[in-house]
Amino acid sequence: MSMHLVGPYMTTTNYKKRKQKNITKRDRQAQADHDKWLRKMGVHPEQLATKEKQSVHSIPDYTTDSRSLPTSDRIDGHCPQKSGNKYTGDYIIGIATTHKSNLMPVTSKKQAVEASTMRRN
Repeated sequence: MSMHLVGPYMTTTNYKKRKQKNITKRDRQAQADHDKWLRKMGVHPEQLATKEKQSVHSIPDYTTDSRSLPTSDRIDGHCPQKSGNKYTGDYIIGIATTHKSNLMPVTSKKQAVEASTMRRN
């Protein structure tokens, strides 16, 4: 029988309260020694509750109100726009598409013929 056929009364979660184990004198002594060591290191739960919590992700404030010399870390935006490059010559006569959609500039008729026969040879 598989598990999906079993009703909700069959569960692996146990909600019954269990009886505490008998704590021996040796266990109490070990716990006391451990608490003493935690206090010495400054990480006992009682000490941690009274400490001020410091966030690891807090961002420090680096703003300065002091007057200093002006620096070049700002751009005013008062410079002219660069003119775009435009091809005006006649050296390139076209663009050929070779295998795998590779675009190749063509500068002579011979190169155009070579690019067109490349697929078939």
